[in-house]
Amino acid sequence: MILLRLVRLLVVLLVVTFLSYVLLNLLPGDPTTQILGLSASEEARAQLRAELDLDQPLTVRYLGWLGGLVTGDMGTSYITSVPVAEALAERLPVTLELLVAAQLIALGLAVPVGVAAARRAGRTLDQVLTTLSFGLLSTPVFVLGVVLILVFAVKLQVLPATGWTPISLDLGWNLTSVLLPAVTLGCGQMAVYARLLRTDLIATLQEDYITLARARGLSPRRILWRHALRPSAISLVTAVGLNLGALIGGTVIIETLFGLPGVGRLIVDSIFSRDYLTVQGGVVLISVGYVLVNFVVDLVYAAVDPRIRHA
Repeated sequence: MILLRLVRLLVVLLVVTFLSYVLLNLLPGDPTTQILGLSASEEARAQLRAELDLDQPLTVRYLGWLGGLVTGDMGTSYITSVPVAEALAERLPVTLELLVAAQLIALGLAVPVGVAAARRAGRTLDQVLTTLSFGLLSTPVFVLGVVLILVFAVKLQVLPATGWTPISLDLGWNLTSVLLPAVTLGCGQMAVYARLLRTDLIATLQEDYITLARARGLSPRRILWRHALRPSAISLVTAVGLNLGALIGGTVIIETLFGLPGVGRLIVDSIFSRDYLTVQGGVVLISVGYVLVNFVVDLVYAAVDPRIRHA
């Protein structure tokens, strides 16, 4: 299974990096214009293209970049002259902290909400939670982010609207700066997880072994948390892995909206400046992370459901 996953990882990386490389080069504009300015002569631009190998065919440039990637060299930024690997390593902790915080908030809210809705399926509480979930699902992250900034940063002035404090400098201010972006990013995922868990729990509570547990006199709380929640978490684990792509896409918007110096914002800035190598490095990083997380999800299945482990 591990070998099969590794082969899939390589195939995904090749396809994603090649398509992104082609699409980036189809964009209008030229990196030499960003470096030299609009007033540069055509001779100077041609010389710079030759120095950056931009005069080579697209496939030749891609294969050269791919050969460097195998040895750990992602190239050097056209604009900043900083190695791409170094720039990504500097921005990666911000994005990872945002992703982890968003997932913790989403799961921390989704599990009790899903359990409460399943216990009172069809009642008033379930209907209220369902309405709130659909409201969060239908609200784009950038709209929710603007609303939260307006309420908590502008009106109440309890949280900063933009900016970032590294965890190494001040833990308190770091948590303060990541809270609003993480809530914005996690609310939509929380609604998905809560609805999914509610549906699976309702189905599980109708199983024969749950009826047997009730006949033995076990308390409803024990039945719910010890016997029903675990088998109902299979779909939730799957959703967590699959929704990583949505979270990564959301970080691009959230980091730009809240002014966070993460990988998503670096990719956006690099796209506008036609910094192809930096964008490619970001694409590789995101692709590897997405595939690895889904690989871990497959392993978690065996821990959650013994039937999968025995099979």
